[in-house]
Amino acid sequence: MSAMQNQTPLPFPEPEKPATPAAAPVSATPPTDTDAVATADESVIDTDIEAASPTPADPDAEATAPPRTPLIVSRPLWAKLLGKLLEPWIELRLEPEAPSQFDDGRPVCYVLEDYGISNALILDRACQEAGMPSPLTPLAGDPLGRKRAYVALSRRHANALGLAPGAEHKTHSGSLARLLQAHRDNPSLDVQLVPVSIFVGRAPDKQSGWFSVLFSENWTLVGRFRRMLAILLNGRGTLVRFSPPVSLRGIVDEGLPPERTVRKLSRVLRTHFNRIRAAVIGPDLSTRRLLIDKVLASDPVKQAIADQARRDGSKPQDAWKKAHAYAWEIAADYSHPVVRSASFILKPIWNRIYRGVLVHHLEKLKEAAPGHEVVYVPSHRSHMDYLLLSYMLYTRGIVPPHIVAGINLNLPVIGTLLRKGGAFFIRRSIRGNMLYSAVLSEYVAQLIAGGYSVEYFIEGGRSRTGRLLQPKGGMISMTLRAYLRQPIRPVLFQPIYIGYEKLMEGNSYLDELTGKPKEKESIWQLIMGIPKVLRSNYGQVVVNFGEPIQLSRVLETHAVGWDGKAVGEDDKPEWLTGTVSALAQQIQVNVNRAADVNPINLIALALLSTPKHAMGEADLLAQIALSKKLLEEVPYSDRVTVTPHTPEQIVAHGEEINVLRRIRHPLGDVLDVDDEKAVLLSYFRNNVLHLFTASAWIAVSFLHNRRMSRNTLKRLGQNVYPFLQAELFLPWTPEEFAERIDRTADVFIREGMLEQVNDDEGGMLARNAGQTDEVFRLRGLGHPLQQAFERYYIAISVLAKNGPGVLSAAELESLCHLAAQRLSLLYAQTAPEFFDKSLFRSFIQKLREMRLVWPDENSKLVFDERLNQWARDAKVILGRELRHTIEKVSPEAANPDNSAPAATDAKPPAA
Repeated sequence: MSAMQNQTPLPFPEPEKPATPAAAPVSATPPTDTDAVATADESVIDTDIEAASPTPADPDAEATAPPRTPLIVSRPLWAKLLGKLLEPWIELRLEPEAPSQFDDGRPVCYVLEDYGISNALILDRACQEAGMPSPLTPLAGDPLGRKRAYVALSRRHANALGLAPGAEHKTHSGSLARLLQAHRDNPSLDVQLVPVSIFVGRAPDKQSGWFSVLFSENWTLVGRFRRMLAILLNGRGTLVRFSPPVSLRGIVDEGLPPERTVRKLSRVLRTHFNRIRAAVIGPDLSTRRLLIDKVLASDPVKQAIADQARRDGSKPQDAWKKAHAYAWEIAADYSHPVVRSASFILKPIWNRIYRGVLVHHLEKLKEAAPGHEVVYVPSHRSHMDYLLLSYMLYTRGIVPPHIVAGINLNLPVIGTLLRKGGAFFIRRSIRGNMLYSAVLSEYVAQLIAGGYSVEYFIEGGRSRTGRLLQPKGGMISMTLRAYLRQPIRPVLFQPIYIGYEKLMEGNSYLDELTGKPKEKESIWQLIMGIPKVLRSNYGQVVVNFGEPIQLSRVLETHAVGWDGKAVGEDDKPEWLTGTVSALAQQIQVNVNRAADVNPINLIALALLSTPKHAMGEADLLAQIALSKKLLEEVPYSDRVTVTPHTPEQIVAHGEEINVLRRIRHPLGDVLDVDDEKAVLLSYFRNNVLHLFTASAWIAVSFLHNRRMSRNTLKRLGQNVYPFLQAELFLPWTPEEFAERIDRTADVFIREGMLEQVNDDEGGMLARNAGQTDEVFRLRGLGHPLQQAFERYYIAISVLAKNGPGVLSAAELESLCHLAAQRLSLLYAQTAPEFFDKSLFRSFIQKLREMRLVWPDENSKLVFDERLNQWARDAKVILGRELRHTIEKVSPEAANPDNSAPAATDAKPPAA
């Protein structure tokens, strides 16, 4: 586990890792149909191959002769002079940081996307800084015949205005042909071809003004004059991206005809450069108006307009106007100058209110992203989520995604700025509005087909409890259907965990959790809150990239019978709903597998386990150390990160950001939080609760039991695991969870909290008697999960008390909610989610999936003896007094004849 990250927070916008998504290694195999979509430039290359190939009569044919001693042993004088002239205007950022790793001693030839003196000089300087061979000195024997060691796929020609007409582009495939021919003539020759991408003005942290944006890197091939202006204005933000090399010997040894070999290599290289450019600066952006026109011109929207006119009895023109208004309301209006301007504004704000942002595992996205349509699916806990993520991607050279935002954020001025930053707005509910649904679906389809990266929150809204919410499948379904319509560009879902130490919305969440209605966002509310935000310290933010999910692999598993061909807009395969559900669950699982454990999480886990939310300093330090020990010795996943700070530093940090209060005392200081902050701390405890399921299960099992065998501990854990898995999005099978219980129990033994009574397999475990420190530590670990088991037992108790065939699922949910509310009033303050209806709903749904309960012909829930056995198992982990109270407060449904329902002998229906 990459848990103990020895990193110091860096101020914005300093990146933790290199910036852009890396290209996949250039393969010598032909690209698939999804990658080898020829551009106009490619066709020029392909048709010019034969003319460019060397022939005996060609004066350049000497390039195919055996290698000889280089004619030039140092960089030419003109390069030195022009390099000195260019030096003050150029500042390079190299990716990777050590390109010399690609130099294994074999001759190196570089390949550029476009020819130009400036590109050659920039490449030469980059090679000097990286310790790579110069591109301006020839290879041994000068097989290129041009006294240099680089080639370019196309030549830059421009008119007087500096714009380069596409029809005049001449290719340099002849250079590739000569180099390949040299390998055929000399079997000992083995040149490494290293693709190099150069972007002038892409590094936004180095740009100095809005005017510079006009000359930053884009998809247009510009001429010498415009290139000169770009260097003068943006040269200090030049990115040079070295990609893994291709062995030309391996390509030649495939034995293909010379013309086909050059054509194939050119196509692969051009596809590679297009992938890198799309990853760095994004797709070639169309205007908002053009994209809306495409949406309205599509067949599905035309059909929806006709259907709307028919339903309303109106003119088709009126229905078209309504569709146009919907599209205009939805569509983003991305503006690079506005994004650049926002980066100027946000940088000082982030540095003022945050202590820095740490980013982990971004390099793994770089490896997977090229060639894919990337869909970012982060956790959603704050309005800062999309601002932080877009800013973080932008400052690291990755184009910001188009972001799905709720229509409630389309406020005056703010909505316009968000739209210019890539946000597109959707309504909270579109049920019954077929025209709006068609327009929105088509807009998403156009984004996916156009190669735009997209970001949305599958939880639907911000979590008020700190847990991941049950996912909503609407946007995933639209994305999946868009891909199925045109299964060309593969889709990659990128789960992201965003962790905070303090929330800007903390007070409003507190109000909502205590029963107050959610306030509607307003521009005045936002403006009035700015001064308070700027005066606050919100600690550190961590952005962890989880394991990406390839849609193709999900379809291989769940899309039974799909042959990979396009699916019609009106077709709805039987497997579609199940695939959407499975994908949504996997996204949430992978978000949780990339969790970050910060100091506030650890403080909350410890303090909230005590009745008065207070602990002696020594006890608090010991409990924090124990939590870190469990995370280290039984890692959750290799993407979970844990604060590297010591327990003493963690406590000091809690005091610094005003989370902890220190009470001085002669017998030892006490640290506590007041009741209001305790409710907010439960939010941060819930962020990482899933990481401690195995340890919490063991702790809860021994709170009311002195002895228990390992086998019993694991068996009961496997029984309850499906409910924990559904609630906390856990990644294991029941058998894997039992194995984690076993490993965690070993840690408990080493830490002295349990002892092994005998050495038999599945032998007896025991805890100390009385109120020892070990029991206190067990209570601290078990408390966060104990309330989940109490919720489960409430539902079982209400069902058993009312009997089979009495309650529907909705009635059971309401009665459980009332019982939990009453229990929280009778006993110590509980976590806000204790009586959350949605958690009871999920538990009841899981009971139905497991066939422990099922509906009868009247939609009432019936059950058999297995549910009673589950209730008996629950008694092992719940105290007698608490069980009695739960059974006492469990309500009964209204029963006209006041007679208890008869037990049922019914069997559960087949799955």
